[in-house]
Amino acid sequence: MVNIIETATRLEYLKIPENTLMDVSQLRDYPDEKTVIITTGSQGERLAALSRMANGTHKKVSIGPKDTIIFSSHPIPGNEKAVTKIINELFLKGADVIFQDTHVSGHACREEIKLIYSLTQPKFAVPVHGEYKHLMAQAKIAEEMGVSKENVFILHSGSVLEFANTEADIVGEVEAGAVLVDGLGVGDVGNVVLRDRQKLADEGIVVVVIAMDNYSGQIVAGPEISTRGFVYVKEADDLLEEAHGIVEQSICYVQDNSVTDWGKIKNIIKDNLGEFIWKKTKRRPMIMPVIIEV
Repeated sequence: MVNIIETATRLEYLKIPENTLMDVSQLRDYPDEKTVIITTGSQGERLAALSRMANGTHKKVSIGPKDTIIFSSHPIPGNEKAVTKIINELFLKGADVIFQDTHVSGHACREEIKLIYSLTQPKFAVPVHGEYKHLMAQAKIAEEMGVSKENVFILHSGSVLEFANTEADIVGEVEAGAVLVDGLGVGDVGNVVLRDRQKLADEGIVVVVIAMDNYSGQIVAGPEISTRGFVYVKEADDLLEEAHGIVEQSICYVQDNSVTDWGKIKNIIKDNLGEFIWKKTKRRPMIMPVIIEV
């Protein structure tokens, strides 16, 4: 927004009297009733300035009962809940919020797009921004304005458009999509990790620890059962005692059938304990058997 205003002012499309614009750091030097803030965040973006003002985390601007906030756009489909949350937070701070019958489009209209094509007269056209129906509509406009149909490219995320001399073509695909940042790791958190985290958040975890003799396959210690995010241990003694019995039965089955593969042992414990917990609680926590070699 700052860059757009600076560029528009420099090109004289926007004429602002001197000493009218100020830096946000200068707000304290002027009375509230004499200042207007033009800010981002009308779509409820979590990190946008208005969102931070509404939730009280903005470092230099705070919203109070004497403030009026005007939303200059309608919510984009899918953003309604986020925008409503911001409006509610602003009302809770005592501000007066105007959010109806005001709309400034963020998209160029048909005639404006035609004007751009007529001024630039491109050989190739690559419609961007909006949903697929918007891209198709712009592609038709490009053809109407003289761009050959074979030179209009509607791309999907990851499509590679290659220009060579006076020709262009879609030559392949690259991996595209959300890149997850977690601590110092970038892109190293995949779907499996996210699925496990979601399961932990929804159902909790049950850990079964067993110490097993590596040579004889006999149980040396355990099983010990601990839980996190599943049940409150002090109020679930009976459930955990029964679960302990299920694990012991699973171990007896393993020994009677001479099962020595640790992977199979873990799966048997996991399946039997999971079935028991589902019958008792209708929950499916993550079950993690741990076998310690001694």
